[in-house]
Amino acid sequence: MRFTKMQGCGNDYVYVNCFEESVSSPGQLARAVSDRHFGIGSDGLVLILPSETADCKMRMFNPDGSESEMCGNAIRCVAKYVYDRDIIHKPQIAVETLAGTKIISVNTDENDIARTLTVDMGEPITAAADIPVIANASPVMELLLSAYGRDFHATCVSMGNPHAVIFIDEDVSTFDVERFGKVFEQDEHFPHKANIEFVNVLSPEHLKMRVWERGTGETLACGTGTCATVAAACLNGISPRKPVTVDLLGGQLIIEWRETDGHIYMTGPAEFTFDGEYHHG
Repeated sequence: MRFTKMQGCGNDYVYVNCFEESVSSPGQLARAVSDRHFGIGSDGLVLILPSETADCKMRMFNPDGSESEMCGNAIRCVAKYVYDRDIIHKPQIAVETLAGTKIISVNTDENDIARTLTVDMGEPITAAADIPVIANASPVMELLLSAYGRDFHATCVSMGNPHAVIFIDEDVSTFDVERFGKVFEQDEHFPHKANIEFVNVLSPEHLKMRVWERGTGETLACGTGTCATVAAACLNGISPRKPVTVDLLGGQLIIEWRETDGHIYMTGPAEFTFDGEYHHG
Protein backbone atom coordinates (compact mmCIF):
# COMPACT_ATOMS: atom_id res chain seq x y z
CA MET A 1 0.00 0.00 0.00
CA ARG A 2 1.41 3.37 -1.01
CA PHE A 3 0.94 6.16 1.50
CA THR A 4 1.95 9.74 2.17
CA LYS A 5 2.91 11.20 5.54
CA MET A 6 1.76 14.80 6.03
CA GLN A 7 1.46 17.19 8.93
CA GLY A 8 -0.28 20.43 9.81
CA CYS A 9 1.19 22.21 12.85
CA GLY A 10 2.73 18.88 13.89
CA ASN A 11 -0.62 17.05 13.76
CA ASP A 12 0.63 14.15 11.62
CA TYR A 13 -1.39 11.54 9.75
CA VAL A 14 -0.83 8.74 7.28
CA TYR A 15 -2.74 9.56 4.08
CA VAL A 16 -3.84 6.96 1.56
CA ASN A 17 -4.98 7.96 -1.92
CA CYS A 18 -8.07 5.79 -2.35
CA PHE A 19 -8.51 7.06 -5.90
CA GLU A 20 -5.78 4.46 -6.52
CA GLU A 21 -5.52 2.30 -3.39
CA SER A 22 -8.08 0.11 -1.60
CA VAL A 23 -8.37 -0.20 2.20
CA SER A 24 -10.70 -2.91 3.50
CA SER A 25 -10.32 -2.58 7.30
CA PRO A 26 -9.42 1.07 8.01
CA GLY A 27 -9.86 0.87 11.79
CA GLN A 28 -7.50 -2.06 12.05
CA LEU A 29 -5.05 -0.42 9.66
CA ALA A 30 -5.16 2.82 11.66
CA ARG A 31 -4.09 1.00 14.81
CA ALA A 32 -1.19 -0.62 12.97
CA VAL A 33 0.18 2.35 11.04
CA SER A 34 -0.20 4.84 13.92
CA ASP A 35 2.14 2.90 16.20
CA ARG A 36 5.35 4.91 16.40
CA HIS A 37 7.47 1.83 17.15
CA PHE A 38 5.98 -0.97 15.06
CA GLY A 39 4.14 1.03 12.39
CA ILE A 40 4.71 4.26 10.47
CA GLY A 41 3.91 6.54 13.39
CA SER A 42 1.08 9.08 13.30
CA ASP A 43 -1.90 10.65 15.02
CA GLY A 44 -4.10 8.45 12.84
CA LEU A 45 -5.05 7.38 9.32
CA VAL A 46 -6.80 9.51 6.69
CA LEU A 47 -8.34 8.08 3.54
CA ILE A 48 -8.75 10.38 0.50
CA LEU A 49 -11.66 9.00 -1.51
CA PRO A 50 -13.87 9.88 -4.47
CA SER A 51 -17.12 11.63 -3.53
CA GLU A 52 -20.52 11.73 -5.20
CA THR A 53 -21.36 15.11 -3.68
CA ALA A 54 -18.03 16.97 -3.43
CA ASP A 55 -14.58 17.07 -5.08
CA CYS A 56 -13.32 14.35 -2.76
CA LYS A 57 -14.11 12.66 0.54
CA MET A 58 -12.09 12.34 3.73
CA ARG A 59 -12.38 9.57 6.31
CA MET A 60 -10.28 9.86 9.45
CA PHE A 61 -9.41 7.11 11.94
CA ASN A 62 -7.78 7.53 15.34
CA PRO A 63 -4.88 5.41 16.63
CA ASP A 64 -7.39 3.32 18.63
CA GLY A 65 -9.25 2.46 15.41
CA SER A 66 -12.28 4.66 16.05
CA GLU A 67 -13.53 6.97 13.32
CA SER A 68 -13.77 10.73 13.87
CA GLU A 69 -16.12 13.11 12.15
CA MET A 70 -13.60 15.81 11.25
CA CYS A 71 -10.05 17.06 11.72
CA GLY A 72 -9.14 20.61 10.79
CA ASN A 73 -5.42 19.96 10.37
CA ALA A 74 -6.02 16.80 8.34
CA ILE A 75 -8.50 18.42 5.95
CA ARG A 76 -5.95 21.11 5.04
CA CYS A 77 -3.50 18.32 4.20
CA VAL A 78 -6.13 16.54 2.10
CA ALA A 79 -6.71 19.73 0.09
CA LYS A 80 -2.96 20.24 -0.39
CA TYR A 81 -2.56 16.63 -1.49
CA VAL A 82 -5.24 16.73 -4.18
CA TYR A 83 -4.18 20.22 -5.33
CA ASP A 84 -0.42 19.68 -5.55
CA ARG A 85 -0.82 16.25 -7.17
CA ASP A 86 -3.30 17.53 -9.75
CA ILE A 87 -6.15 15.27 -8.64
CA ILE A 88 -8.33 18.34 -8.03
CA HIS A 89 -6.47 21.47 -9.09
CA LYS A 90 -8.66 24.48 -8.41
CA PRO A 91 -8.55 27.41 -5.96
CA GLN A 92 -11.49 26.18 -3.87
CA ILE A 93 -11.89 22.50 -3.06
CA ALA A 94 -14.99 20.87 -1.54
CA VAL A 95 -14.22 17.97 0.80
CA GLU A 96 -16.95 15.66 2.09
CA THR A 97 -16.62 14.64 5.77
CA LEU A 98 -18.84 13.01 8.37
CA ALA A 99 -19.37 16.55 9.69
CA GLY A 100 -20.60 17.78 6.31
CA THR A 101 -18.89 19.21 3.24
CA LYS A 102 -16.16 21.77 3.93
CA ILE A 103 -14.84 24.33 1.44
CA ILE A 104 -11.07 24.92 1.47
CA SER A 105 -9.42 27.92 -0.21
CA VAL A 106 -5.90 27.18 -1.45
CA ASN A 107 -3.24 29.84 -0.87
CA THR A 108 -0.30 29.15 -3.21
CA ASP A 109 3.27 30.36 -3.60
CA GLU A 110 4.93 31.59 -6.83
CA ASN A 111 5.39 27.95 -7.95
CA ASP A 112 1.66 27.17 -7.57
CA ILE A 113 2.34 24.98 -4.51
CA ALA A 114 -0.27 25.07 -1.74
CA ARG A 115 1.38 26.64 1.32
CA THR A 116 -1.45 27.64 3.61
CA LEU A 117 -5.11 26.76 3.34
CA THR A 118 -8.23 28.43 4.68
CA VAL A 119 -11.04 26.11 5.70
CA ASP A 120 -14.65 27.21 6.03
CA MET A 121 -15.45 25.17 9.12
CA GLY A 122 -19.11 26.19 9.15
CA GLU A 123 -21.06 27.40 12.15
CA PRO A 124 -20.05 26.25 15.62
CA ILE A 125 -22.68 24.09 17.30
CA THR A 126 -23.59 25.26 20.80
CA ALA A 127 -26.85 23.42 21.52
CA ALA A 128 -26.15 20.88 24.27
CA ALA A 129 -28.07 18.04 22.63
CA ASP A 130 -26.25 18.51 19.33
CA ILE A 131 -22.70 18.62 20.72
CA PRO A 132 -23.64 16.30 22.52
CA VAL A 133 -23.22 17.13 26.19
CA ILE A 134 -25.54 16.39 29.07
CA ALA A 135 -26.27 19.84 30.53
CA ASN A 136 -29.20 22.00 31.49
CA ALA A 137 -28.14 25.11 29.60
CA SER A 138 -27.41 26.03 25.97
CA PRO A 139 -24.88 27.33 25.21
CA VAL A 140 -22.96 25.30 27.79
CA MET A 141 -20.50 27.77 29.30
CA GLU A 142 -20.09 26.72 32.92
CA LEU A 143 -19.97 22.91 32.86
CA LEU A 144 -18.38 21.71 36.08
CA LEU A 145 -15.69 19.08 35.56
CA SER A 146 -13.89 17.71 38.61
CA ALA A 147 -10.86 15.46 39.06
CA TYR A 148 -8.16 14.93 41.65
CA GLY A 149 -9.77 17.40 44.05
CA ARG A 150 -9.87 20.23 41.53
CA ASP A 151 -12.83 21.90 39.82
CA PHE A 152 -12.82 23.36 36.30
CA HIS A 153 -15.48 25.06 34.23
CA ALA A 154 -15.78 24.14 30.56
CA THR A 155 -17.46 25.79 27.59
CA CYS A 156 -18.73 23.13 25.20
CA VAL A 157 -18.76 23.52 21.43
CA SER A 158 -19.01 21.12 18.51
CA MET A 159 -17.19 21.69 15.24
CA GLY A 160 -18.61 18.44 13.92
CA ASN A 161 -17.02 16.71 16.91
CA PRO A 162 -17.44 17.51 20.62
CA HIS A 163 -15.06 19.83 22.48
CA ALA A 164 -14.84 21.07 26.06
CA VAL A 165 -12.75 24.23 26.35
CA ILE A 166 -11.26 25.08 29.74
CA PHE A 167 -9.63 28.47 30.33
CA ILE A 168 -6.95 28.25 33.03
CA ASP A 169 -4.80 30.86 34.80
CA GLU A 170 -1.73 28.67 35.36
CA ASP A 171 0.79 28.30 32.56
CA VAL A 172 -0.61 25.75 30.12
CA SER A 173 2.97 24.86 29.11
CA THR A 174 3.49 23.06 32.41
CA PHE A 175 -0.12 22.01 33.09
CA ASP A 176 -0.68 18.24 33.43
CA VAL A 177 -2.82 17.84 30.30
CA GLU A 178 -2.59 14.05 30.28
CA ARG A 179 -3.72 13.63 33.89
CA PHE A 180 -6.85 15.74 33.55
CA GLY A 181 -7.51 15.23 29.85
CA LYS A 182 -7.68 11.46 30.20
CA VAL A 183 -10.37 11.77 32.90
CA PHE A 184 -12.41 14.56 31.30
CA GLU A 185 -12.47 12.89 27.86
CA GLN A 186 -14.59 10.13 29.36
CA ASP A 187 -16.62 12.26 31.77
CA GLU A 188 -20.24 11.19 32.17
CA HIS A 189 -21.41 14.50 30.67
CA PHE A 190 -20.08 13.42 27.24
CA PRO A 191 -22.04 10.49 25.76
CA HIS A 192 -19.65 10.34 22.75
CA LYS A 193 -16.60 11.34 24.81
CA ALA A 194 -15.00 14.73 24.08
CA ASN A 195 -11.83 16.50 23.05
CA ILE A 196 -10.50 18.63 25.90
CA GLU A 197 -8.74 21.97 25.38
CA PHE A 198 -6.76 23.78 28.09
CA VAL A 199 -6.24 27.46 27.24
CA ASN A 200 -4.32 30.54 28.38
CA VAL A 201 -5.52 34.00 27.34
CA LEU A 202 -2.40 35.96 26.33
CA SER A 203 -4.57 38.79 24.95
CA PRO A 204 -8.05 38.98 23.41
CA GLU A 205 -6.56 38.22 19.98
CA HIS A 206 -3.86 35.78 21.11
CA LEU A 207 -4.54 32.47 22.86
CA LYS A 208 -2.31 29.55 23.82
CA MET A 209 -3.75 26.03 23.82
CA ARG A 210 -2.93 22.40 24.47
CA VAL A 211 -5.33 19.65 23.51
CA TRP A 212 -6.22 16.15 24.66
CA GLU A 213 -7.92 14.40 21.72
CA ARG A 214 -10.41 11.60 22.35
CA GLY A 215 -9.12 8.29 21.08
CA THR A 216 -5.61 9.72 20.58
CA GLY A 217 -4.23 11.53 23.62
CA GLU A 218 -2.34 14.81 23.54
CA THR A 219 -1.38 15.98 20.06
CA LEU A 220 0.73 18.89 18.84
CA ALA A 221 -2.33 20.56 17.31
CA CYS A 222 -6.05 20.12 16.68
CA GLY A 223 -7.79 22.22 14.04
CA THR A 224 -11.36 21.66 15.20
CA GLY A 225 -10.19 22.16 18.79
CA THR A 226 -8.59 25.48 17.90
CA CYS A 227 -11.83 26.61 16.23
CA ALA A 228 -13.83 25.48 19.26
CA THR A 229 -11.43 27.37 21.52
CA VAL A 230 -11.90 30.65 19.66
CA ALA A 231 -15.68 30.11 19.56
CA ALA A 232 -15.62 29.54 23.33
CA ALA A 233 -13.50 32.66 23.82
CA CYS A 234 -16.01 34.71 21.80
CA LEU A 235 -18.97 33.24 23.70
CA ASN A 236 -17.32 34.19 26.99
CA GLY A 237 -16.52 37.73 25.83
CA ILE A 238 -12.78 37.06 25.89
CA SER A 239 -12.06 37.45 22.18
CA PRO A 240 -13.57 39.61 19.40
CA ARG A 241 -15.21 38.31 16.23
CA LYS A 242 -12.09 38.95 14.14
CA PRO A 243 -8.88 36.95 13.49
CA VAL A 244 -7.41 35.37 16.61
CA THR A 245 -3.96 33.76 16.66
CA VAL A 246 -3.74 30.51 18.62
CA ASP A 247 -0.37 29.10 19.71
CA LEU A 248 -0.21 25.29 19.67
CA LEU A 249 2.64 22.97 20.51
CA GLY A 250 3.16 22.42 16.77
CA GLY A 251 2.74 25.99 15.48
CA GLN A 252 0.09 28.66 15.00
CA LEU A 253 -3.38 28.75 13.50
CA ILE A 254 -5.42 31.85 12.73
CA ILE A 255 -9.14 31.52 13.47
CA GLU A 256 -11.92 33.95 12.67
CA TRP A 257 -15.57 33.62 13.66
CA ARG A 258 -17.06 35.97 11.08
CA GLU A 259 -20.13 37.96 11.93
CA THR A 260 -21.10 38.25 8.25
CA ASP A 261 -22.07 34.58 7.84
CA GLY A 262 -21.59 33.09 11.32
CA HIS A 263 -18.97 30.66 10.01
CA ILE A 264 -15.57 29.93 11.50
CA TYR A 265 -12.57 30.15 9.16
CA MET A 266 -9.29 28.45 9.96
CA THR A 267 -6.03 29.34 8.20
CA GLY A 268 -2.89 27.29 8.66
CA PRO A 269 -0.08 25.35 6.99
CA ALA A 270 -0.01 21.85 5.52
CA GLU A 271 3.22 20.07 4.60
CA PHE A 272 4.36 16.85 2.99
CA THR A 273 6.76 14.78 5.07
CA PHE A 274 7.43 11.71 2.91
CA ASP A 275 5.95 9.06 0.64
CA GLY A 276 6.37 5.34 1.29
CA GLU A 277 5.07 1.82 0.94
CA TYR A 278 3.53 -0.11 3.81
CA HIS A 279 3.48 -3.90 3.72
CA HIS A 280 0.56 -5.11 5.82
CA GLY A 281 -0.96 -8.52 6.30
